[in-house]
Order: sequence, then structure tokens, then C-alpha cells
Amino acid sequence: DFSAEAAYLSMKTGQAIRVQWTREDDIQHGFYHAVSAQHVEATLDENGAIDAYLHRTAFSPIAGLFQPGANAPMSLELRLGFTDNPINTPNLKLEVGNAEAKVRVGWMRSVSNIFHAFAIQSFIAEAAHKAGEDQKDYLLKTIGPDRIVELTEQGAEYDNYGADKADYPLDIGRLRHVIEKVSAMAKWGRTLPKGRGLGIAAHRSFLTYVATVVEVEVSEQGDLNIIKAWSAIDAGTVVNTDTVKNQVQGGSIFGLTAALSDGITFDNGRAQQSNFHNYRVPRMSDAPLEVDVEVIDSDAPPAGVGEPATPVFAPALCNAIFAACGKRIRQLPIGDQLKA
Repeated sequence: DFSAEAAYLSMKTGQAIRVQWTREDDIQHGFYHAVSAQHVEATLDENGAIDAYLHRTAFSPIAGLFQPGANAPMSLELRLGFTDNPINTPNLKLEVGNAEAKVRVGWMRSVSNIFHAFAIQSFIAEAAHKAGEDQKDYLLKTIGPDRIVELTEQGAEYDNYGADKADYPLDIGRLRHVIEKVSAMAKWGRTLPKGRGLGIAAHRSFLTYVATVVEVEVSEQGDLNIIKAWSAIDAGTVVNTDTVKNQVQGGSIFGLTAALSDGITFDNGRAQQSNFHNYRVPRMSDAPLEVDVEVIDSDAPPAGVGEPATPVFAPALCNAIFAACGKRIRQLPIGDQLKA
């Protein structure tokens, strides 16, 4: 918009124009990540494993910016964590609902992977609790043994981020490996003081596999302290390890921000927030002192590292919160839910 404004004003005045939006302009007239509703349910067999799984997703597509009346998610948005579901179950059903955009939709880092990973990884942790099993062990059981998942099995179009499926298959063995690695890094299973908990989540996005563990402390008053985070990433062939670690740390903080920021709310189509006095974003004090990253050695083709660490942070964080205090978070941002 600002480019068009500068061009228009320059035409009218006959001279070069520099346009700079204020932060109030930017927050109240920008593009917003799609709001999403996720519905997940499952049946468990006699051993507590997922025997049947249903996942419904509904969110306003970015196509609404360009096509009047577009209200159905595009296939390229569904392949961001939905149609590439890793759950190993004999009965899998995926359904899509329409959602008309009420504001201008823009793409945020990791895009639809954010809400799809949050729904799936949070649900697996809930199922683990229902089955009376450790969430890490149950996650490994739920994704199943090492294998290559045929991405057309689910009857949906899947473009695999534009990459050849033969070169970049959905490899459950690589997903299991990052889960096992990050669990060892975090010393999963150790005894923690009262009010502390560990949470885990894993996800494949942008052809890369990431697993994250978060340790938190929740006080009796509902104050949250994120102690530390660990991430293991398999991005295929890596040239600069330090750059990958930096991207994972940055992506983790971005995921933390999606979980802890105040969020933008609307009344009659108008954004209610205008600046950082009423749109609080996390500060340094909200972040863990350390995000420990392990880069997996791999001879697979190189894949993405800028975004894959983001989708797993919020579900790992919320799973840790449940482990610490028994409060289940099903809506982001977290806001005052811990104090309710």
C-alpha cells in the first residue's frame, strides 16, 4: 500500500515522495495472519493407541486478497501441516471448512504450519494423558515406525513445497530421530520440582524436521517462567552450522511470540490495538535464557531452516504448561488463561 501511496502522491505533486507509515498505521491497517479453528478427535484402542483420527481445519485463505468470494483454504495452504499428517493410524479423515476473511490476510512466518502443528502436537499430548502414557513415548508411538509416507495416500493434492517427492519424501525415521535427539538433550524423564514441567512437539515443514522441548515453571498465581528450550533439526545437508542454529533460535523466539503476544482484536472491522502500550509483545525477560540447538548430520538434500523451528514452539510450550500445572491451553495467544 505504501508503494502505491508514494506513486500516487508523486504523480499529483510532480516530485519524489517518501511515505512512512506510523506504527499506528501499520498495526491498524496492515495484513494479519489468518485466524483459524481446528477440531481434532480420535478413538483409542485397547492399548491406548490412536485407532481413528479426525481433523478439521478452517481458516480464511490468502486468496481472498485477490479473488472476490474466495473463502476455502488453498491446497498450497493445506499442505502446510495438514495433508502431510504423520499420524500412523488405520483410519484417518481430514476435512476442510470455509472461512470468509474479515480482514486482509497476510502470511506470517511458517504460515499455516503454525495452527496445524499446534493442533496436532497438542492433541497427541492430550491423547497421551488420556492413555496414561508419557507424552514423548506416546508421540513416538503415534507417528509409528521408520517408513516413507506416500504423500498422496490421503487423497489430497500435495506439492511438497515445490520439491520432488523422490528427493524429499516424508521420512518418519528422520522425524523420530529428532524427537529422540532432543529428548536426550533435555534429559527427558528427569524428576522436576513442583510447578515445573517439560513439553515436547515435532513437525516437518519446508522439507525439514524439527523437534523442540520446553521447560517451564508456573507459579500458584499463574505466572509463567520459560526456563530453557532445546531443539534438534534435520535440514539435510548443512553448509553453515552456526547460521542454522541462529535460525532455529530466532524461529523459536518467533513461535514464543505467537504464543505470548497480546494478539490483535477487532470491533466492527477495526483493530482495537494501536501501539505497544496495548499490543504487548514478549520482552527478553519472557524468553528462555538459552535455546540449545543440535544440528543433525545428514546427507539428504538441503532444506529450509528459516521457518521450521517456529511451529513446534507453541505446542511444546503449552504441553509443558500442562505438565507443570495441569492447565490445558487450547487457544492462542495464551493471554490470561493461566490466571483464570
